[in-house]
Amino acid sequence: MRIAYIAAGAGGMYCGSCIHDNALAAALQKLGHEVALLPTYTPLRTDEENVSGSRLFYGALNVYLRHKSALFRRLPRRFQHLLDRQRLLGWVSRLGASTDPRGLGDLTLDVLRGEAGGQSKELDELVDWLATDYRPDVVHVTNSMLLGLVRRLKQELDVPVVVSVQGEDLFLDQLPEPQKGRVEAELRHRAAEADLFVAPSCEYARRMAERLGQDGARLRIVPLGIRLDGYGVGVDRGEEAGDEPRPVTIGYLARICPEKGLHRLVEAFIALAGVDSTAAPLRLRVAGYLGPRDRRYWAEQERRLRQAGLAEAVDFVGEIDRDEKIRFLSSLDVLSVPTVYREPKGLFALEAMAGGIPVVLPAHGSFPEMMEDTRGGLLFDPDSPEDLVKVLRRLVDDPEERRVLGDQGRTAVHSRRGAEAMAAATVEVYRELLSVKVEASP
Repeated sequence: MRIAYIAAGAGGMYCGSCIHDNALAAALQKLGHEVALLPTYTPLRTDEENVSGSRLFYGALNVYLRHKSALFRRLPRRFQHLLDRQRLLGWVSRLGASTDPRGLGDLTLDVLRGEAGGQSKELDELVDWLATDYRPDVVHVTNSMLLGLVRRLKQELDVPVVVSVQGEDLFLDQLPEPQKGRVEAELRHRAAEADLFVAPSCEYARRMAERLGQDGARLRIVPLGIRLDGYGVGVDRGEEAGDEPRPVTIGYLARICPEKGLHRLVEAFIALAGVDSTAAPLRLRVAGYLGPRDRRYWAEQERRLRQAGLAEAVDFVGEIDRDEKIRFLSSLDVLSVPTVYREPKGLFALEAMAGGIPVVLPAHGSFPEMMEDTRGGLLFDPDSPEDLVKVLRRLVDDPEERRVLGDQGRTAVHSRRGAEAMAAATVEVYRELLSVKVEASP
């Protein structure tokens, strides 16, 4: 099968969607399919071997200037191609990672309007390349914010188009009115043009079906999977007799921002450290991308920890690559990312469980389904800071429960949450559409 996968770069940071898209494309290739992973806006940045192509469509500078200037839209294409050079795009990636979504409403609407918007020439170039140079059997679009591509793709290629939904609601909810209402109206208008949607969980499928005005029967569930290479088969948390008590280490691995709830974990850590519930000392380790917009937020968390006398009990690791991530996770006893919003994915939880690390997560978004499937952690009431402290204390004080949960999570992730399982389920969606297309042929 020949698959064109159109993915959106996320600027200069490691992005869960980029990592997911790259892992899926690589796993599809391992299954014997031909996959063109096509980046849009900026190159994909992933902490694994990057299988995306060097050709970039909807280059961020071109998209922005087309949106802002009618004069730029009339420039010869050879001049516009200069703005898609890697050095410039690298600079744009670093800039884009700090861009406030609240200023992108009009540009988002422009892209969603597809052939009727100011980005129609970018769409023409993508469709022409696919029609003449690649000729796919199916096209997969990374998220619903690119629904403006679908009409022309179907008209010119006559192939099924699948659209993933994987976190757009967080972006949409940050748009100001009236742009938010206009974008959502265009999304609902364009959604009927996709053949099927793919969601990572039943909860997110229901949420996005309502938001897109679609019948739930048009969404398929493909649970998240991760590349498992490098994750150990077990974690040894034992200590030799006579050793000083090893610190019980709580970890956080996600973007450093309010939405991911680091402030909740800091508050819980301060509360835990103030109670003599364990003979072992506590540590907090924090890893993840910290963008310019959120530096003040992180500084506030550091201030709170200093005031509590816990500055020396905290390690800030920052952004880490895949090998560093595996080592980071292996240093933890528990991982907790207490998201404020309803997380649709949660790759960090699968990564922790793959290494035998139990997780503590809020009981909303994708997490209840994930915990039911893996039994690799505990949930807490997302509306109760006290419950987060209670659940963390339970695991801090009980190494045997940590071991049991870690073993259960590791077994589940290694047996059915690998990238290959995700790819096989995705192929079934493609085959369903291709069989319908064959049956509909004269």
